[in-house]
Amino acid sequence: AKIEEIKNQSVWNPPGVVASYLYKTETVYTISANCCDQYTIVYDKNCIAKCAPSGGISGFGDGKCLDFFSAATNRTVIWEDKRNASGGCK
Repeated sequence: AKIEEIKNQSVWNPPGVVASYLYKTETVYTISANCCDQYTIVYDKNCIAKCAPSGGISGFGDGKCLDFFSAATNRTVIWEDKRNASGGCK
């Protein structure tokens, strides 16, 4: 459903990416930020937002999973928006 939401929007800058990871024994999913200073969100298998490891004004997310990029393993890209982007941030 989240991928369909992204597809129904203008192309993000940078284009959207959905990836899965193994984090603290749980498979989780990230959806990249759609523009500057916005969070990259980590979701659980039920699509419930858990934390934001990056983005925001500080670039360090919401502070709830500061170890995400050092502790998460097995990154697999699930979907990547291959549409051509035009223009800058919305």
